[in-house]
Amino acid sequence: MASPDPDPDRSSSAAAPVVPAPPSSRPPRSRVARLWRIVTSPFYRYRHAKLIHGVRVGLAMLVSILATTGINIPNGVWASVTLLVVIGGLQHQGNIRKKAAERAAGTLLGATIGLGLIVQGHLVGSLPLTYLLMSVIAGICSWYAIGKAGYVALLTAITMVIVAGHGHNAIDVGLWRTANVLIGIVIALAFSFALPLYATYSWRYLLADNLRECARIYTRMVGAGADSADTAALSADEQTRTFLRLGTRLVQLRALIPSVAKEIDVPQSTLEDIQRLHRSMLSALEMMTTGTLTHVDAAARAAFAQQCGPQWHRVRGVLLGTARALRFAGTTRFRMPDRPLARDTVGSTPIDPATNLPADPQPDLPADLQGPYWLGLRLAEQVEQLRALLAQTEAHWNIDGHTKPSAPAPPQ
Repeated sequence: MASPDPDPDRSSSAAAPVVPAPPSSRPPRSRVARLWRIVTSPFYRYRHAKLIHGVRVGLAMLVSILATTGINIPNGVWASVTLLVVIGGLQHQGNIRKKAAERAAGTLLGATIGLGLIVQGHLVGSLPLTYLLMSVIAGICSWYAIGKAGYVALLTAITMVIVAGHGHNAIDVGLWRTANVLIGIVIALAFSFALPLYATYSWRYLLADNLRECARIYTRMVGAGADSADTAALSADEQTRTFLRLGTRLVQLRALIPSVAKEIDVPQSTLEDIQRLHRSMLSALEMMTTGTLTHVDAAARAAFAQQCGPQWHRVRGVLLGTARALRFAGTTRFRMPDRPLARDTVGSTPIDPATNLPADPQPDLPADLQGPYWLGLRLAEQVEQLRALLAQTEAHWNIDGHTKPSAPAPPQ
């Protein structure tokens, strides 16, 4: 259900006086309660992901030291080395299961090859042959490291060297190193599942930030004459900085799609459709900020806003409502906005009932503003398609709101 006000950030000179809130009867949170809130809150974990990951790796390192060197297990340092190789990179929950299987496969395969090289060295007694075999195996692993099985191949080569050394290790040393590698793997996997970092949260918050900024740019470009405090066109420097931020988030969102698809059980193709619409919206906005609307005078912008302002205001409201739903998913107050109610006209322009958008491609505007008008129609269509896709999958990406259903809800 959409929030009644499409833009809570909009200021007004006739705003009602602020009434102070009554004092809360709830006792203040203790330090432990505040710390627990930071640790468990999705947004805090998203904002402090590096800190949480650093603490997690540090604790895992301490456990690996105590579990090996602390009880005098020989060659215990290799458990810590393996731990850092396995858990050192920041992994999202959607990728952990796949990585866990790859880690186990690579470790077992590398340990087996390493022990085989030690046995071969003791039976044949030729170090040059051992060096040659290790080099060939390393080359084969490097070949497969550039591809889908790259992580397995990389861990295979690393574990082989840890277990076998340069072929002169004794068999008992190889077995102890194999045991230490397995201990490091187990500890790393255990801490990987502790306070998992969900890619879905990062995906939601990044998309919400971009949609809110799109609404701000949209208002700057077509809000002349509306009750908006800032309707000046973007300067060249501001355009560069703004679209650099938007493009950076867009690239980050693309990298999160595989993990998000696994976490929320939504086909990756659906998330790719959302990404495509998002990218098209940014392209349309960038063309609008560098086109005719940037160079026309205030009177022409006012005429443009009078022609299409009401419809544009609804699009802006959908952008802000969608951003709030993504940012505050899990609360009952902020949900995906419904499709705007159909109207017969916007100003003097008839509405197409199929798309709920202006149907007249030739509005009463100068020739140099026909292009921005048509571009705005396409942008409005993309915003509505994006809203429909996000509303269709809301029950899935709202992972902290309720249990995920078995299939996506029908489109609205």
